[in-house]
Amino acid sequence: MLRMEDVTYIYEDGTVALKDVNIDLKKGAKIGIVGSNGSGKSTLFMIFLGLFKPTKGRVLFNEKELKYDKRTLSELRKNTGIVFQDPDKQIFFSSVFDDVAFALRNLKFNEDEVQKRVKLAMEKTGITELQNKPVHFLSYGQKKNVSIAGVAAMNHNIIFFDEPTAGLDYRSQENVKSILENLSEKQEKSIVVSSHDMNFIYEACDYIYVLNKGQLLSEGKKETIFLNKEILDKAGLEEPFLVKVHKYLGKELYKNESELFSD
Repeated sequence: MLRMEDVTYIYEDGTVALKDVNIDLKKGAKIGIVGSNGSGKSTLFMIFLGLFKPTKGRVLFNEKELKYDKRTLSELRKNTGIVFQDPDKQIFFSSVFDDVAFALRNLKFNEDEVQKRVKLAMEKTGITELQNKPVHFLSYGQKKNVSIAGVAAMNHNIIFFDEPTAGLDYRSQENVKSILENLSEKQEKSIVVSSHDMNFIYEACDYIYVLNKGQLLSEGKKETIFLNKEILDKAGLEEPFLVKVHKYLGKELYKNESELFSD
């Protein structure tokens, strides 16, 4: 698994993006990384993926300090993947099937294995019926699912999601939530999500890290974090809807809206 110890990252212009940050991805099955713009979330993802090397501190991968040589980074990337906020940055082929298969074929998997993995990934993400459709005819939400399928086909142990619901309508957001649940519960993948949508984070994640101006402000189970208004206010974050219902209407602290409206 992955963790970072006392990580500081300073850009060439002197900007301190992260300062003395400690994060352990073993603390939750679905981890939320939250904070306002400029808090360091994107930099943190790049460090975990081995794309940035800490200025100070270290990253540990399977209990060994990460080395930035070709072999070690190759092994890291076999175990970690990322779904970017903009799906167009992750789509390379004109047809859905070929795009989902792109990374596998690029890594020289045999075609039987490619076919098997791609079909399974499309089933997981609900895009089987789109497999022969040209990508440029897809909606934004459908493209998002294609980009998730491409990462799911790689069978990474840890998958990072950068703003997975940005630009999506309600139905598409619910679909992404369902996909994350499937990957975590049924496929036993570790999910790490960065988002400004606190309602989504509250329902989708179980453990939260709060960043503020490059520093770790707080961490804990989602109920602990989201019931602490002082922490949320300091980080510039909104209270999730279900937390407001609990605090101000005296309702039970429900895990999701379905529980609330079925009560």
